[in-house]
Amino acid sequence: SSSISPLILVLFLPFCTTLPWVSEFSHPGVKDFSQLALDLSRKQLVVGARNFLFRLSLSNASLIQATDWAPDEETKRSCQSKGKSEVERSEECQNYIRVLLISGRRLFTCGTNAFTPVCITSQVLDTVNGVARCPYDPRHNSTAMVTERGELYAATVIDFSGRDPVIYRSLGNMPPLRTAQYNSKWLNEPHFVSVYEIGRFAYFFLRETAVENDCGKMVFSRVARVCKNDMGGRFLLEDTWTTFMKARLNCSRSGEIPFYYNELQSTFYLPEQDLIYGIFTTNVNSISASAVCAFNLSSITQAFNGPFRYQENPRTAWLSTPNPIPNFQCGTLEEGGPGGNLTERSLQDAQRLFLMNDVVQPVTVNPLLTQDNLRFSKLVVDIVQGRDTLYHVMYIGTEYGTILKALSTTNKSLHGCYLEELRILPEGQIGPIKSLQILHSDRSLFVGLDDRLVKIPLERCSSYPTERHCMEARDPYCGWDHKQKRCTTIEESSNMNQWTQNVTECPVRNLTQDGGFGPWAPWQPCNHDDGEGSVSSCVCRSRSCDGPVARCGGVGCKGSTIQVANCSRNGGWTPWSSWGQCSSSCGIGFEVRQRSCNNPSPRHGGRICVGQGREERLCNEKKPCPLPVLWTAWGPWAHCSAECGGGVHSRTRVCENGNSCPGCSTEYKACNLEACPEVRRNTPWTPWMPVNVSQDGSRQEQRFRYTCRALLPDPQQLQLGKKKAETRFCPNDGSGACQTDSLVEDLVKTSGRTLSQPQGVRWGLWETWSSCSQQCSRGFRTRKRSCSSAEGRTNPSACVGSPVEYQDCNITPCPVSGAWSCWSSWSQCSASCGGGHYQRTRTCSNPPPASGGDICIGLHTEEALCNTHVCEGWGEWTEWGDCDEEGLQHRTRHCGEDQEAEASLCQGNLTQSRPCQPHEVPDVIILPTSNTFTLFQLVAVGSASFFAAALLSALAYSYCHHLNRPSPESAVIHPSTPNHLTYNKQGNATPKNEKYIPMEFKTLNKNNLHVNDETCNHFPSPLPSSNIFTTTYYPTSLSKYDFHPDSPCRTYMHS
Repeated sequence: SSSISPLILVLFLPFCTTLPWVSEFSHPGVKDFSQLALDLSRKQLVVGARNFLFRLSLSNASLIQATDWAPDEETKRSCQSKGKSEVERSEECQNYIRVLLISGRRLFTCGTNAFTPVCITSQVLDTVNGVARCPYDPRHNSTAMVTERGELYAATVIDFSGRDPVIYRSLGNMPPLRTAQYNSKWLNEPHFVSVYEIGRFAYFFLRETAVENDCGKMVFSRVARVCKNDMGGRFLLEDTWTTFMKARLNCSRSGEIPFYYNELQSTFYLPEQDLIYGIFTTNVNSISASAVCAFNLSSITQAFNGPFRYQENPRTAWLSTPNPIPNFQCGTLEEGGPGGNLTERSLQDAQRLFLMNDVVQPVTVNPLLTQDNLRFSKLVVDIVQGRDTLYHVMYIGTEYGTILKALSTTNKSLHGCYLEELRILPEGQIGPIKSLQILHSDRSLFVGLDDRLVKIPLERCSSYPTERHCMEARDPYCGWDHKQKRCTTIEESSNMNQWTQNVTECPVRNLTQDGGFGPWAPWQPCNHDDGEGSVSSCVCRSRSCDGPVARCGGVGCKGSTIQVANCSRNGGWTPWSSWGQCSSSCGIGFEVRQRSCNNPSPRHGGRICVGQGREERLCNEKKPCPLPVLWTAWGPWAHCSAECGGGVHSRTRVCENGNSCPGCSTEYKACNLEACPEVRRNTPWTPWMPVNVSQDGSRQEQRFRYTCRALLPDPQQLQLGKKKAETRFCPNDGSGACQTDSLVEDLVKTSGRTLSQPQGVRWGLWETWSSCSQQCSRGFRTRKRSCSSAEGRTNPSACVGSPVEYQDCNITPCPVSGAWSCWSSWSQCSASCGGGHYQRTRTCSNPPPASGGDICIGLHTEEALCNTHVCEGWGEWTEWGDCDEEGLQHRTRHCGEDQEAEASLCQGNLTQSRPCQPHEVPDVIILPTSNTFTLFQLVAVGSASFFAAALLSALAYSYCHHLNRPSPESAVIHPSTPNHLTYNKQGNATPKNEKYIPMEFKTLNKNNLHVNDETCNHFPSPLPSSNIFTTTYYPTSLSKYDFHPDSPCRTYMHS
């Protein structure tokens, strides 16, 4: 054996690695990533850890599914009651996955479940007892497999104390069998390692206390086998294996006194080569040493075909005994298989002859690989095609959390070569490799640690930058491609003739290597001179740059080689500094001075300085500050200068303690920016004034007024606007039609003398009135006339009077059409189940209709169904009963399972009725009749026909009149409101803008809501109401309520 360090090219994998070819998975609080299984059909890796099952992607180890499988509280309490300490309770009373098998698309897994083993099949979710399939204690070693026929072979312990080991077959179609109970010759304190299905046998690899050893307690490694079609014995060895045999595995270093590696730790089976690799170590109480040996299946078969080793009684020695069946074969089930034709003698032989005399020898005399001062734990092997041969590359997990990459070869120059060491734990942390799983198709290695899982590629040829590095690494995966000028795998090579590889000796070790510090030496007492004449007593330790030593131009170690500690030195104060500047220029302030504890500073546990490191004192006590010059707070805002149309208001402030305050003392802001209301004013009518006096004393009179409108804050600021005039005719007949005062009479007399128009000139007839200037809210219209002479000439100035006349028109106010307000919020549902309704409303008030304007068109109330689910508590409906005399069928239901339960606990109807089905209507009894008719019968038939015709006419008229009424369903479901579209146009009895009458809710019988599926025309009678205007709307959806598309009509279910 050789030391490991000078032969290894170390590859460090950082704790939180960022290397692109390394993938990592962990889960908070989850530990023991010890069970790995490949699900190639789904391209997934199944991971069993403590209390969890994970499904990860094979490509990058990313999480696909996480299943929590922790034991329940009752199981934990049961575990804690079995005498576990507090530490053991928290660690062992958990569910540790110990069996993880994939058979086809089924996942079979078992866990310790806090010392209550349980198994589960993921595809059908069957939970089975885990006893004899999974250990109670997570520290017990076990193994299991599922055969192609679906049988489970498990090697474990089946009791709480771990004293009953067993190799047990269950599930499948074969009868369950086990090894002999409490028989140390069959199994003696075994530690099961692995199990494989090879041909018609199941091979178990284990280590156990050797019962045949007479010189003290010794552990031997074994291989045991049983026939898969073993049916067990009859009477003798009933429910027990009849084909159980075991042989010792030898892995030792040759010599005059061989050195044995007795304890098997891990195996790996290469079915293509019929080769089984195994890791063997020394006992835990011995020196640490490990070895790797390989065994051919033929050598294992040869040992089982040889003689047995048998002890007649405890006082006799173990002796060799001939094999009664030297070339034993399992046979087939059709032949009866083992146990089918067993005689009593053969059963007795099977009971006592099971330990083989010959030892299974490895393929080489010496182990393929040995290592002192180190224990191997796990092993996987990859087959790599090199340029000239196949290489078996071994990946070996160690107790320190590293993975060794080595070659398995008989070439002496390559014997014991380590290609590299993968360190995947953080610096300074060690821990065993829990599991290894290799994926040959992807050339990936999955490593299970205590708190994480890491995926590492097996080939990393791109990491060798030059041809020299590539060739001297001796990596079987890599070679130098002279055409591409890079290090590639044989599959990536462009041409085999230009791809070279040299794996003829161990890797070259004279590559450049940087130095690294070795471990620290133990602490030792030492003296420390601080350079100030004082010496302190300390403890020191040192380290050397030898782990490894820098060579071939490598960089030396960087850092301290000596550490000094526990050198006591007391600290001392520095002198006080001068007083600092006062904190204020006037008024009372303070000033500070300081000192530091660094004269000298306390070091290595020395006493710190005693006292204050900072002092303060008052300053400027007799230097008062002048009063500050500042503004007072702003006063309130004054009244706005205008009530509307935009004005300004102001506020003021005062400068105290002086008059030099920056800024203004008055601030202005706009106010009352809203527009002023419109003001309209009419002047009073002027007195009637004569404008045209005829010769006979009749006259025309006019009067005027002015109308003004403006947006002004002060109505007194109105200005004169449009003039309006009125004209009247006053005859001179003394009738007093025109009342005038004395001033008007004088004007009339004067006008009669001075304003008479010339002879032959007169006004023409008035034209027709023009159209009104506004459709409503008071407008005006005009008409004109012309003044013409006898010759037909027009002379407007010759006639006395106005040629234009004005008149008010359309004085009625303009109509205002109503508009809807916003919808209110939905009310609460009227029932919690069984079908209720809620509603929302709006009003015609935005604005309300006025002056004959149109009212709002549309619905002022909306309702919707809600809580249509069947109320809890109702039982199933009974079958429909027979037809009664009224042609109806009935059925009932009960509230709750107890028929005498209170009916108030259920909502809805207790009974339900429907018209009889056509096939259930009772047959009409036909009475015998006479074939002749009398005169009385003919008259009676004629009279009946006449009355029937009159009745049909009345019914037709009633039906036509009924069409103008709302549907019966609306009358039942919707509340009715007065018709707001009708009003009295000729009177004020019912104005159009009258207020709505509140809705009136009618009591609904939910039986009336049931529409018969067969007839589709059964409606309840409408509520008595005249002039109905429906204002309710039901926004329903067919998917929400009980509507069946295959039914000819809708059914409102009620409960």
